[in-house]
Amino acid sequence: MAIGDVIKKYRKNKGMTQEEMAVCLGITTPAVNKWERGNTLPDITLLAPIARLLDITIDELLCFKDELTEEEINQYISNVQKDLKDHSFHEVFRSVKEKIEEYPNCEKLIWQAAAILDANRIAAELPNKENYDHTIFGWFEKCLHSKNERIRNQAADLLFYAYFRKGDYEKANQYLDYFSLENPERKHKEALVNSKTGKRAEAYRAYEELIFTGYQHIQMSLNDLRILYMEDDNHEMAKKLIEVSSSAASTFEMGKYSEVCYGLDVAVWEKDAVWTAELIHDILDGIETIGDFAKSKLYQHMALKTVGSEFSVGLKQKLLESFTDESFQYMQGNEYWEKLKSGVYNG
Repeated sequence: MAIGDVIKKYRKNKGMTQEEMAVCLGITTPAVNKWERGNTLPDITLLAPIARLLDITIDELLCFKDELTEEEINQYISNVQKDLKDHSFHEVFRSVKEKIEEYPNCEKLIWQAAAILDANRIAAELPNKENYDHTIFGWFEKCLHSKNERIRNQAADLLFYAYFRKGDYEKANQYLDYFSLENPERKHKEALVNSKTGKRAEAYRAYEELIFTGYQHIQMSLNDLRILYMEDDNHEMAKKLIEVSSSAASTFEMGKYSEVCYGLDVAVWEKDAVWTAELIHDILDGIETIGDFAKSKLYQHMALKTVGSEFSVGLKQKLLESFTDESFQYMQGNEYWEKLKSGVYNG
């Protein structure tokens, strides 16, 4: 908003005419009129008196504002999206550039506006789109210094893919440092670069590691969610999540043991003797498959340790002991469980 517009807005808010304002400031009415029409600017010596008269700060009078509100940014971005449909890309680009020059420290505005322009020029197959690289990439580079982690990561992400699309893999790699070593996005991007730079084995291994750790995170979330439903006495959803966990173990080729073990907590919680006996049987019977994921071709480029027979024997013994403790007393009378308790196990 120009200074003349600010004067007009706050003058009207106070119910003051141009003539009244002119009298208060000791100037002519045409002078105020010229300010508000944008023909001239107030003398610097009048800035403080104008601000006091309008009950605003000099910064407000000069339209100096580092940041836009969340609502203002969202509305502006929405307008940019509409303008891209109705006007040429260059017209919108020039308008956005002016807006960013007006608010050079509003990082969220810069990041979102730059992202929209970048995505639009790619999707629309804009001719000579590389002519906008310097400015758009410069906006992203500015956002890399933001104190907001999300803005930094988004800017780094956009710059990575921008240079990756150009085939400048060395430059793309530089932006990986903006992601922590634990961030799966970093590993995914490294795999992409490796797949294009002759490091095929490293790319295969990285993707497999992402699948493997992704499965583990999925199962942890399913388990925690199941516990939450159990705490709320929701039997239907607890059983539903057991089905999903079992299917996930099968899909990711984790072995028979992993496919059957997740239901035991729910069976014990429900004190379902028949179901518990079936699960105990399947779990003990599946001990030998506990490390089958190491044999899966899904993870053939990973250095996964196989499970030795000593471990399987030891685990089976511990399970047999735990299956007959006091938490399973509701199983009394179940033929299979009674045999386990008496030390008879025949698979």
